[in-house]
Amino acid sequence: MTTTTPAQRDTGSKTRRPVAEPPVPHTESEALASVESAEPVGIPTSRGMARAVLSSVAQPKPLAREAARLGRSTVRILRGTEEIAPSPRDKRFADPAWSANPGYRRLAQSYLAVTGSLNGLVDAYEADGADWREVEQARFVLNAFTSALAPTNTLLGNPAALKRAFDTGGRSLLRGVGHMLHDLRHNGGLPTQTDRSAFTVGENLGISPGAVVHRDEVIELIQYTPTTARVRQRPLVIVPPPIGRFYFLDLRPGRSLVEYAVSRGLQVFMISWRNPTKEQADWGLDTYAQRVVDAIGIASDITGSPDVTTLGLCAGGQVMTTALNHLAATADDRVHAAGYAVTLLDFSSRAPLGAFSGPRLLDLARRNSSRRGVISARDMGSVFSWMRPDDLIFNYLANQWLLGEDPPAFDILAWNADGTNLPARLHEQFLEIFGKNALVRAGELRVLGTPVHLSRITVPTFVTGALTDHLTPWDGCYRTTQLLSGPSTFVLSYSGHIQSLVNPPGNPKAHYWTGGEPGPDPQAWRATAERHTGSWWEPWAEWMLERSGDEVPAPSTQGSAAHPPLEAAPGSYVRDLVPR
Repeated sequence: MTTTTPAQRDTGSKTRRPVAEPPVPHTESEALASVESAEPVGIPTSRGMARAVLSSVAQPKPLAREAARLGRSTVRILRGTEEIAPSPRDKRFADPAWSANPGYRRLAQSYLAVTGSLNGLVDAYEADGADWREVEQARFVLNAFTSALAPTNTLLGNPAALKRAFDTGGRSLLRGVGHMLHDLRHNGGLPTQTDRSAFTVGENLGISPGAVVHRDEVIELIQYTPTTARVRQRPLVIVPPPIGRFYFLDLRPGRSLVEYAVSRGLQVFMISWRNPTKEQADWGLDTYAQRVVDAIGIASDITGSPDVTTLGLCAGGQVMTTALNHLAATADDRVHAAGYAVTLLDFSSRAPLGAFSGPRLLDLARRNSSRRGVISARDMGSVFSWMRPDDLIFNYLANQWLLGEDPPAFDILAWNADGTNLPARLHEQFLEIFGKNALVRAGELRVLGTPVHLSRITVPTFVTGALTDHLTPWDGCYRTTQLLSGPSTFVLSYSGHIQSLVNPPGNPKAHYWTGGEPGPDPQAWRATAERHTGSWWEPWAEWMLERSGDEVPAPSTQGSAAHPPLEAAPGSYVRDLVPR
């Protein structure tokens, strides 16, 4: 499935250029839509991407065609007869001056004509049979270029900023310069996305009650306090991504997957990964998968249950898979059922991330992280910001640097800015999974001394994807149902990557699809799927409850004699504190 949105083909037509909406978050749901995931790629651009761009724009016939089209459009723009206009959803051009002022109207039309022609060249390159990865590379670079080229990124080209400067007597400009200088010094030159000072982990984020019941050099394991009189005997172990803090699953009351799961009578245990430094550069899949196995054993020991259920999210699902493979290979049946949320195991499907899958790009990323010992959260965050530059870079630039506004304060944006590092060894192995599709190639990887064969995993699985997820496309997530050997249930959520995860019931706009037994064709599954109002959390919880054993009295305390409580949730590792 093609996940990119083609730009306007004919710049002289009345077709409006579609853009992402909204570029500036004003509500919690919009902030969720603006967040990127911390998938472990972290790859800079290189000469390979430059070659892809040159190949796409240097085709003689398409270049001549787009040049002629742009010339005709330019003539119409100068005459005032051009009908091209920004999409009503493109908030960059929401100010009335863009339609009422002849000069600004022509400026906007010129910008749209140029970007439309450039995107037309990439479309022609794709139509000519270019490899889809090279097409995605060209789109990535040109999208960043055309977003940076927007007139709204300059003071004179932004009528709203000029009006604000006039109305405030220039004070907005002074505030904007202050923001810009701060970001140049402290944020790698990119505009700050959010005011993190409004939030503190453990005070108004990640506040579900519980206790750390295990700590080693890699993880803390949190057991959450039950909120029901009776609970299911079989505990749930959640495996979050190894980059990024786990508390996006426990943002605050009313928007917490942990809170919801506990309210349904599940006994919830959460892995909290330590933020590694260069001293932990050698931590790899063996290190992380072993901690998943350890967490399963500890949760089983504390609850007295012989087995557990699990839930892996994003890259955490990949780590969980290697642990499940090892357990299956060693005839260890301590996992009864497993859930996957927006997790790719098969990277053969087309996705914008394919722009970073070239061998030279992967080698460059591997050498960078090996030299530094870790790949930093800032490096990875920058890559994903440039994948959606209108939403994640330039709207903040316009608001904070030009309009002089303060960064917005949203909990999910605060979490998104609270990144963690990835150790070099784990990064190298993730790149192998990404570049060589190593998880689905039987025996390509060995984790905990066991060759990875996905077909070896026979536990029942609950798999989710998100309809507009451009990082882990839903049909790629669907592939998990075919790669593992156990019975599988698939649920498709609306929205994007993180928005699908922070998705509590009660939102009247939220919906999801359920269907029959997943077959080989994801589109065939969707064609017969039934739409429901609500959150995928609801069918997931029902599925988990059916596989979580009998009801037993809720424990009155956390931990056990062998695993006593060490401190209250959310623990120390999520706050980078030195363990006590």
